[in-house]
Amino acid sequence: MKRILLPFLVLLFFAGCYRVPDKIEPQVNFSAQDKYLKSLPTAFPPLTPPERNQPWGQEYLIAQKFAQHLDLYRAITTLKRAEFLLPAGYQTRLEEIQYQILLSYYLGKRYEEVTQEFTRSSLYTATKMFPAYCDLLIIMYESYLEVGNEEKADYVLRLIKHHYPETAKKLELSTLMIEGNLAEIRRAEREDPSKAYLTKLLHSYDAKKKSVSKAQTLNAVLPGAGYFYVGQKQSALTSLLLNGLFIWAAAHFYAHGHIAAGIVTTSFEAGWYFGGIYGAGESAKLYNERLYEEHAYPALHRNGLFPVLMLKFGF
Repeated sequence: MKRILLPFLVLLFFAGCYRVPDKIEPQVNFSAQDKYLKSLPTAFPPLTPPERNQPWGQEYLIAQKFAQHLDLYRAITTLKRAEFLLPAGYQTRLEEIQYQILLSYYLGKRYEEVTQEFTRSSLYTATKMFPAYCDLLIIMYESYLEVGNEEKADYVLRLIKHHYPETAKKLELSTLMIEGNLAEIRRAEREDPSKAYLTKLLHSYDAKKKSVSKAQTLNAVLPGAGYFYVGQKQSALTSLLLNGLFIWAAAHFYAHGHIAAGIVTTSFEAGWYFGGIYGAGESAKLYNERLYEEHAYPALHRNGLFPVLMLKFGF
């Protein structure tokens, strides 16, 4: 009897270590379209006729055309050629070109390159005198968050709070919504009831979300029931049939005195059983993440809360 119970006890112990967290981890992304970028004015004065006739100026104009059509790889390459050809003494134009390289990397979601280029550029010491300073700070804030450098992201956010407090408030709320920080979103909704889109988002999510613990409990009571609860009917049927088959096989072996075969089959069944409990919880969590994304994306888009929609200037 001890031999029979031991596999169950061991697997039960390990199954208890695999509790699925309730915290969602949504993926809410936005990519700017060329129509939107063309609607943004440039932050910099146009090239003068003498500048246009110089090799760097010609490369720069070509790069801008590539960038406006979101041909970002060619835009970056051509901008770097303009930077290499730029004569000494054109500090203002150098910062302008370097900024547009950063902007191109940012729009292409190459955040690691954004942070690397920024550190190497003259923009590292930029001040509010730089025409696109606010946009630069927004770009660096999101880029540092995306690469996981929260310390530098917090530093940039403090700069934004100092110079552009309203933009900082929007960025803080944007970050909460993109990360799916429901507790903080509820707090923000209570503090400012005028933000009706937060109320709508939370109400829609709460009305349809699935309970992770309920999904796991249902699957523990009846294998497959947890999957059925989250709408995965095929997985529910597969789980029910597999568990039923292993239980029948284990019972058959024990009834006919094949204890060793029964223990092996029971071990396999325990793996399927506890794995199913964990899987049902993961399915409920995934369901909640997709549900949140479905409602959060339009709220962020309509209210201009994606960081890229806060930019004031384009190419």
